[in-house]
Amino acid sequence: MDNTKANNPAKLLFLRRDDLKALGIWQSNSTLLRLEAAGKFPRRVRLASASVCWDRAEIMAWIDARKAERANWHYADPF
Repeated sequence: MDNTKANNPAKLLFLRRDDLKALGIWQSNSTLLRLEAAGKFPRRVRLASASVCWDRAEIMAWIDARKAERANWHYADPF
């Protein structure tokens, strides 16, 4: 297998946990499960009994939505 492609999330259709981390998504598996159940994070795809991944397009759309939220979300009120 070509390691260059395997280590580059931009070229994959499905992302593994390590690929999510490479994109800056460092939440624990428990947190991701809670977010998925609440509809706040794309749901995982089960490939086998213990093998899951996420659809890259859905993850990238989720990241873009987080970026769009910045326009209306403030950490603190302006002075």
